[in-house]
Amino acid sequence: TYQEEPHRTRRMQIIKAHPEVTKLCGPEPLTKWTVLLVVSIQIAAAYAVRNTPVFSWPFFLTAYIIGATANQNLFLAIHEISHNLAFRSPAANRILAIFANLPIGIPYSASFRPYHLIHHKSLGVEGVDTDLPTKFEALFLDSILGKAFFCTFQILFYALRPMMIFQVAFTPVHAANIATQVFFDMVIVHYFGWNAFYYFIMSSFLAGSLHPTAGHFISEHYVFEKTDKSPREKMSAVAAPETFSYYGPLNFFTYNVGLHNEHHDFPAIPWTRLHKLNEMAKEFYDPLPVHKSWTWIFVQFIFDGEISLWSRVKRENNKKVQAKWTKEEIEGEDVKSK
Repeated sequence: TYQEEPHRTRRMQIIKAHPEVTKLCGPEPLTKWTVLLVVSIQIAAAYAVRNTPVFSWPFFLTAYIIGATANQNLFLAIHEISHNLAFRSPAANRILAIFANLPIGIPYSASFRPYHLIHHKSLGVEGVDTDLPTKFEALFLDSILGKAFFCTFQILFYALRPMMIFQVAFTPVHAANIATQVFFDMVIVHYFGWNAFYYFIMSSFLAGSLHPTAGHFISEHYVFEKTDKSPREKMSAVAAPETFSYYGPLNFFTYNVGLHNEHHDFPAIPWTRLHKLNEMAKEFYDPLPVHKSWTWIFVQFIFDGEISLWSRVKRENNKKVQAKWTKEEIEGEDVKSK
């Protein structure tokens, strides 16, 4: 498409119609306590399965039901914290993200933040937005088996794709993230044994695989309209819906990430106030297409021949199609003015 992404435009329209929505911006104190609870649950679960064989149903079911749900929650806690929505202090947010990373098993929070903020600023821009599948992925996985493989191993695609497209600068936060994670993993192995560490890794893999809460990866930006599955040769001047919300019960476990249009419109509004935003600006959100089920998303995506990794709105890498987001809009309102 030649159109810039719709979120900043809608943000301006909503602020004009409902200026009071800006009062919803700012940190959510509940986030740090939720992170502490879920990290504690995961450490307790790792201890509980320390003597359970890895290749056994009790281990797998614990990792799938408890571990994957918990680690998906922590993935999205880090997503929330990346917008500086846990504390007013950026440094405190970085520290909490590193802490939330612990049961994930692999250092990830420091790298996630810059790639994710770029995703907001350059939604759908080829070569910049690393959430956008590459042409190789779309071509190679353009089949039922290919899409099933993608859904099963999507956590690996999201982890490795950004580094294949471009690399962000290595910072002291990255070093702290790596050092803290390695130290934590060593402590877990020393006191709980290797099975506890394998529990964390399996939980993270399953959280980004065929798990109900992982449906949000597909539902957020894949276009499920019936179109030719091959890439369009000509760019469209007509803006198509490219972000989709989900208002179902799984939002309870995922920091309301299902309210994805709301999040992209107002990245500085925390998870606990996104429903309030929707209520205040219903005339803007009610007409938008939504998904009813994250579980059904997998069935549709894998078996519908007209939906594939091509089913994304894509923009060429030029400034004309990129919205002029400010740093404050993406990373949180200027706290000094509050």
